[in-house]
Amino acid sequence: MTDTKIGFEMRKVRLSLAVILPVRQLKDPQKNIRRYQTIHASIKEVGLVEPLVVHPQKDGAGTYLLLDGHLRYFALKELGETEADCIIANDDESFTYNARISRLAPIQEHKMIVKAVRNGVRPERIAVTLNIPVRNVRASMKLLDGIHEEAVDLLKDKAISPKAIHLLKQVSCVRQIEISELMVSANNFTAGYAEALVLGTPRDQLAQPEKPKVKEGLSAEEIGKMEQEMESLEHDLKAVEESYGENMLNLTLARGYIRKLIDNAKVVRFLNGNHPDIFSEFETIATAETV
Repeated sequence: MTDTKIGFEMRKVRLSLAVILPVRQLKDPQKNIRRYQTIHASIKEVGLVEPLVVHPQKDGAGTYLLLDGHLRYFALKELGETEADCIIANDDESFTYNARISRLAPIQEHKMIVKAVRNGVRPERIAVTLNIPVRNVRASMKLLDGIHEEAVDLLKDKAISPKAIHLLKQVSCVRQIEISELMVSANNFTAGYAEALVLGTPRDQLAQPEKPKVKEGLSAEEIGKMEQEMESLEHDLKAVEESYGENMLNLTLARGYIRKLIDNAKVVRFLNGNHPDIFSEFETIATAETV
């Protein structure tokens, strides 16, 4: 077993921005990149939260290559800062470390905002820090109002759009759970898919069954037909899910049996001499990594 190489020094250091050399330039970032504006507002309000990632140049001149954090670097310079907290990388691989970070899902973001407000942070300050309108912060605080906790648990770490979550409020709690399960099974969390599932919901499972379903471009008859087709598709999907486990077990057992067969030299000679095509298929099945 080889020792794992640590990619970073286990401490932060304070460096002058003058000795940090960016490996790429940004053309007019404050006007063209919305994310830059968010970072700029955040640093101005609460300071630098995520350190820059740098690597010392090999010429020993005391300068560092900036591997990650270019937007933060330029924002700091524009705000008149002269130093920044940095993490020293032990190699000079210039890839974006942020690409390896899992971004907050909308439900997780909602919970963080709610927690911050409960701890005394004003919505106005959160809005300035995130560079978003205050109304968006207040909307995020109410994002899960009317959503069943079991549906929330299913979607808590998914990249579901706020619009899709709002659409779930149009159906009953039981239907919210069903739709959440369907979205997870299909790995589709778009508002369009959520809307199709809501439109395909039987009237007695709507939050307001007396209210007619309306969708621009679709007649009442077309919506009714969509409801019937959606019900049929959901029934078929549930049937497949119920048989999936049993089928996988049978296939796994069959593959194990085939592996034992081709471990037998007599069987291999017989199949090779009389049924080479079958033997070839058996070999493919036996060596497959997955069923």
